Amino acid sequence: MSAFDLSGKVAIVTGASRGLGQTFARALARAGADLVITSRTLSSLAPLQKEMESLGRRVVPLELDVRDEGSIRRVVAAAAKAFDHIDILVNNAGCNVRKKAVDVTWDDWNLILDTNLRGAFFVAQSVAKEMIPRGRGRIINIGSVTSVFGYAGLGPYGASRGGVRQLTMSLAADWGQHGITVNCLAPGWFKTDQNKVMYEDPEWVAYLVERIPMGRPGRLEDLEGPVIFLAS
Repeated sequence: MSAFDLSGKVAIVTGASRGLGQTFARALARAGADLVITSRTLSSLAPLQKEMESLGRRVVPLELDVRDEGSIRRVVAAAAKAFDHIDILVNNAGCNVRKKAVDVTWDDWNLILDTNLRGAFFVAQSVAKEMIPRGRGRIINIGSVTSVFGYAGLGPYGASRGGVRQLTMSLAADWGQHGITVNCLAPGWFKTDQNKVMYEDPEWVAYLVERIPMGRPGRLEDLEGPVIFLAS
């Protein structure tokens, strides 16, 4: 397992106050990484910080709004100052507004695209500037099954996640020469706060399960191995 040992590595996980972000942070910490965890609300990170520190990890919580370029720059600078290097980025912060396409507002569109796509790019760019001089880095953009497939009621969200997929391939080609890998992890319909309302519909759950060979929805722990692999 030494190939997957992240001891001595530093990982930034955005959107770490809940759901997938917490899952990714826990997995990386168990693999040995120290952490910079971010959220728009700093106080929401306290329970995760305490939990990760109990594993013997150094943890720095920082407030981050990925829609604010200044906020991104400040967080990356603070992370680099705290640890002197950044090895891994899990670009996880995201949001959604579920509406029929005819009901989507201009502000809905901007909120989703500014968070999921523009924010992902500028966080990656800022972190890459720290990684390039060291000649090594691991960037993991979090996409979605909607990065590949289209679904009703998810127009702006699907556009943002499809953009993350294309962005990932472009950045991989751009920064590979610097020893930086850029990958996209695209989970399906995992039960998180963002989509738990869908699990209240038994017909939708049945529709989902019959299309999954294992006969069950994904569990958060199913994502631990992939994120460690891509970070290693």
